[in-house]
Amino acid sequence: MVQGSGPGEDAGTAETCGLGDWTPAALGDPGRVRPVVTAPAGVLSRVGATVDPLDDEVVRLAADLVATMRVSPGCVGLAAPQVGVGARVFAVDVTGHPKTVTSHGTFVLCNAEVVESSRWRPGREGCMSVPDLTGDVKRASRVVVRGVLPGTGAAVRLVTDGFEARALQHEIDHCAGRLFLDRVAGAHAVYQRKVYL
Repeated sequence: MVQGSGPGEDAGTAETCGLGDWTPAALGDPGRVRPVVTAPAGVLSRVGATVDPLDDEVVRLAADLVATMRVSPGCVGLAAPQVGVGARVFAVDVTGHPKTVTSHGTFVLCNAEVVESSRWRPGREGCMSVPDLTGDVKRASRVVVRGVLPGTGAAVRLVTDGFEARALQHEIDHCAGRLFLDRVAGAHAVYQRKVYL
């Protein structure tokens, strides 16, 4: 991993609206399943490093995040800090989730940030790194997110809403060293998890 600006990050780079034809196959690596770390692991509370999306180590990490997410029941997103790596990389796939309205399928973003947000609503969240609790978190139900695709370095702009918007914000928070517990209104909005997937 390389800190600092990487390909596709300078202001002159044209953004692609949506993912174009990108799929996890662009990573050229099937990935390996990594163990998920749980709170209070220090990596979960540190701001992740900016990465070079073309770096071989970053591409392998992206493939590993997809592989780990796919074997984890109920998982719709996984960030690098959750596998012990302090980097701004995460995978998302809300396909098939009952709350999904908009879905971009399976994708990985590097150095992502929310650039527009609106329609704030509360919703229940859980996390593989906080396996025993869920909580009510108020998040934007419509977002515009900018990021860079690993393996290609293409800058993208995703417009999404509903459950996918929530998942993106949750994973961007992980990359910034925040858990959903940092976003709840108070102890009254935290619950013991009743169902384990």
